[in-house]
Amino acid sequence: MKMNTTALSPSILETITHALAEDVGEGDVTTNSIVPVEARMSAQIIAKQKGVVAGLDVAAATFRLFDPKVKFIMKVTEGSQVENRKALVEISGNARALLTAERTALNFLGRMSGIATMTNQFVDAIKGTKTVMLDTRKTAPGLRRLDKLAVQRGGGQNHRMGLYDMILIKDNHIDFAGSLSKAVQKARAANQNLKIEIEARTLEDVKIGLELGVEYILLDNMSVEMMHEAVKLNADNAKKAKLEASGNVTLENVRQIAETGVDYISSGALTHSAKVFDLSMLWISK
Repeated sequence: MKMNTTALSPSILETITHALAEDVGEGDVTTNSIVPVEARMSAQIIAKQKGVVAGLDVAAATFRLFDPKVKFIMKVTEGSQVENRKALVEISGNARALLTAERTALNFLGRMSGIATMTNQFVDAIKGTKTVMLDTRKTAPGLRRLDKLAVQRGGGQNHRMGLYDMILIKDNHIDFAGSLSKAVQKARAANQNLKIEIEARTLEDVKIGLELGVEYILLDNMSVEMMHEAVKLNADNAKKAKLEASGNVTLENVRQIAETGVDYISSGALTHSAKVFDLSMLWISK
């Protein structure tokens, strides 16, 4: 199965280019001094743990920036569960290109697969409920689109991409506006086409948000009991909002949170605490 890298966005391709420039600089002095220009090689990328694979297309694009003719044959499907020692990819092409791009390609693939694996664990933990698992903006600087793409491939969904595509009113914004009501009014007047989410720390905040007709309410660090009450308030209100639980979400408590009936659970851990997936590239032949 061949991997199509043309679907990657220009911003992701730019990220790959920057990452290669950071690593390669003026050139791979070790490879270029030892490996002949015309040499070719074949290799496999092997999983060294169990988990979900994500970023095969990103890895392929990384190699192809050095050698557009690289053959990148997938042995697994993007987003699939794999076992330890499973061959993920067979790759062949110019030896200098493969050796020079190897570390950057594996860094992308390892990070994305780690995020996808952790996301999938959370998604599995809430399976059977109506709740959807979301990421946050707690991503590595410069890697947001890749981190969020990995969340999708692990079975989660993306929250807002940045500060520009949705309004999220937090306590500091409320302090500047003078009240939650004023903050919502100001935001709505300035950005009529954007949906509004408010951060609610009390049930009174939830009531005000419902009265104001905001589209989303974030239940920030609320107890499970308070979340149950917030869900009841929302169900009894003519103007219903989507409820998002956030704060101190773990694999141990995420099921209990989902069973309160919230629509979403968001967790920064999906992207900031995922362990890099262990991979290696093994030489098959020249």
